[in-house]
Amino acid sequence: MILAVDIGNTNIVLGCIEEGKILFEARMATDRLKTSDQYCVEIKSLLSLYDVSPKNVSGSIISSVVPPVLNSIKTAIYKLTGGDCLVVGPGIKTGMNIRMDNPLEVGSDLIVASVAAIAEYGAPLLLVDMGTATTVTAVDESGAFIGGCICPGVKISMQALTDRTAQLPGISLDEPEHAIGKNTRDSMRSGIMFGAAAMIDGLLDRMEAEMSGEVKAIATGGLSKYVIPLCRRKLIYDRSLMLKGMWLIYQRNLK
Repeated sequence: MILAVDIGNTNIVLGCIEEGKILFEARMATDRLKTSDQYCVEIKSLLSLYDVSPKNVSGSIISSVVPPVLNSIKTAIYKLTGGDCLVVGPGIKTGMNIRMDNPLEVGSDLIVASVAAIAEYGAPLLLVDMGTATTVTAVDESGAFIGGCICPGVKISMQALTDRTAQLPGISLDEPEHAIGKNTRDSMRSGIMFGAAAMIDGLLDRMEAEMSGEVKAIATGGLSKYVIPLCRRKLIYDRSLMLKGMWLIYQRNLK
């Protein structure tokens, strides 16, 4: 059984995987100020919540887009399990060819999710990941990472709207009933939620036009389940792509 940890800007997702089966998936807040001991306590508590003993963890893998937190999590896992972590980054075998101007700039989360999407759904594909940022990744028919786009996430857009305007209130990200809002809150909710869905539809259409033929569209990330139902284009939602991808990469790097 391995422990897989995805360190994102807002949340840290972790789960235990055995023989390719995800035993559980849990989340905790990303905090750049927490020490390794504090993270150790949190991870141990989550493992205990799902009846997993640290002694049964035979290995671990981390994907991180938050460098200040990476070492704290690595140290925390070492204190818990006594073993070193495999970190997704340069020198790691992913099985994916990255055709970018500077492959080192590509976030490990995009690579990991793309590896899982190819294994689950085949190539070519467009992968939408809606978290702190909204990203769309393009994978060609050969399974190569060929690029993508990065946009402000839904919550960032909402916070910018409420923080920068004196008379607009905070709102919840519920599904709007109508595109034409009849009050301020409904108008904001329509603009943010339908706006995000229309952005995804438009980006997928434009990116697909630059690729060869029709491609599958896959969605993951914490906010995707709220926005994808509002899209006019059909997308396959898979919330566990990151954990699946880390399992595959861990297997490809076993000595």
